[in-house]
Amino acid sequence: MDRSTNLDIEELKMTREQYILATQQNNLPRAENAQLYPVGIYGWRKRCLYFFVLLLLVTMIVNLAMTIWILKVMNFTVDSPLVLQSDRNVTVNARNHMGQLTGQLTVGADAVEAQCKRFEVRASEDGRVLFSADEDEITIGAEKLKVTGTEGAVFGHSVETPHIRAEPSQDLRLESPTRSLIMEAPRGVQVRAAAGDFKATCRKELHLQSTEGEIFLNADTIRLGNLPTGSFSSSPSSSNARQTVYELCVCPNGKLYLSPAGVGSTCQSSSNICLWS
Repeated sequence: MDRSTNLDIEELKMTREQYILATQQNNLPRAENAQLYPVGIYGWRKRCLYFFVLLLLVTMIVNLAMTIWILKVMNFTVDSPLVLQSDRNVTVNARNHMGQLTGQLTVGADAVEAQCKRFEVRASEDGRVLFSADEDEITIGAEKLKVTGTEGAVFGHSVETPHIRAEPSQDLRLESPTRSLIMEAPRGVQVRAAAGDFKATCRKELHLQSTEGEIFLNADTIRLGNLPTGSFSSSPSSSNARQTVYELCVCPNGKLYLSPAGVGSTCQSSSNICLWS
């Protein structure tokens, strides 16, 4: 008990001495000639700082004015589209993550050029492909392809289509102005006029040929106009005036002619017309 009490008394003494020393230091008189050093920027440093601040302010004002002028010249607003103008051309490039050029669109005075692997034009409503082009083929996905030029469409090679149809109330015309028109099909060619006539007109000869089958004419009435008429009488003019019934005859070369009908066949007796053909 005595030892612990002595330790407490000593600690109290040490605390009291520390308090007295601290109080004495605060009550020491200050030196009369103590020098005060001002803190701040003075002289040429201050003038340089003001100059740089003024220069930064002028740069900001010029930059803002240039930005407003560019937006005004380009007619860039929230409600209007973005307009890019150039005296020569406008080029838009697309690059990948490695910086390689993957696509390019150039709008010039003479042409619009696009360089890419695949070019597509899509509908704005449903995103359907209206036109696409790549290295292998060109696809037109529109419901109707309309060519309004006076010369039509010119194809250097073949055109494949399952159906050729004219517009409503318009005629469909296949024409070759300087050469021949050929229609071929391995399983047959069918030409049908459901509500009108079918006409074949030529300047020289019209050939109907079947190499292995036959030519079949099926109609209520078959008319062959302007056929020559053969004669076996000495006065053909008087005979033709009274003749109303004729016999259809065929020459060895296939030419058709009419012969006045009699009790029997008269083709042989009037076959002299075959010598003139």
